[in-house]
Amino acid sequence: MRRKARDRAAAERAYDQAASHCLPHALVSKPADDGITTWAGLPFALLFLEWEARYPEEWTRHAKDWDWKQWLIRELATADHDDQVKAKLIDLVDLVIQRPYRCKDREYVRVARAMDGAELRGRLHRAHQSGNSWAERHAGYVLWLLDRPEAPNTRHVWRTWLAGTHTC
Repeated sequence: MRRKARDRAAAERAYDQAASHCLPHALVSKPADDGITTWAGLPFALLFLEWEARYPEEWTRHAKDWDWKQWLIRELATADHDDQVKAKLIDLVDLVIQRPYRCKDREYVRVARAMDGAELRGRLHRAHQSGNSWAERHAGYVLWLLDRPEAPNTRHVWRTWLAGTHTC
C-alpha cells in the first residue's frame, strides 16, 4: 500500500511539473510585488486571453478556465501598462466586442475603462456603426459606460440599457 501511495504522489508531482509549463496552469505564479505590469507571466496572460478571444472553440477544448480568465482581466485592468501592453489590451477589447458574448466577457469593461482614450473610443465608434448587430450593441454599451464611470457594469444595467432606457 505504501508503494502505491508513493507512486501516486510521484505521478501527481510529475503532472504538476508538466502542467506548470502549459496554459492556464503556467500562470499560477503570482505577479511581482510591484504589480502585474512587472510580472514575468504578463506575456502569457495576454496570450491566454488572446487565444480565448480569437479561437474560442479551441481554447474551450484545451484551456478553458473561466475563473482564470476573470482574474486575469481584472488584474490587467490598470492604466499603468507600457504602450505595447496597452495596444494589446485595446485589441482584446476590440476582438471581444465583435463577437457573441462568452462567459466573463463583461469583465472587459474594466479594461476599457482603464484604457479609455482616443484609440479605444475610435474603435468602439467604428464597431458601433459596423453593421454587426452584436458589435453595435456591445460597443454602444461600452461607450455609454465609459461616459458614466460611476455606473456599475451589472447584468441589470445591461438589460436596462438594452431595453432602451439609455441614451447613446
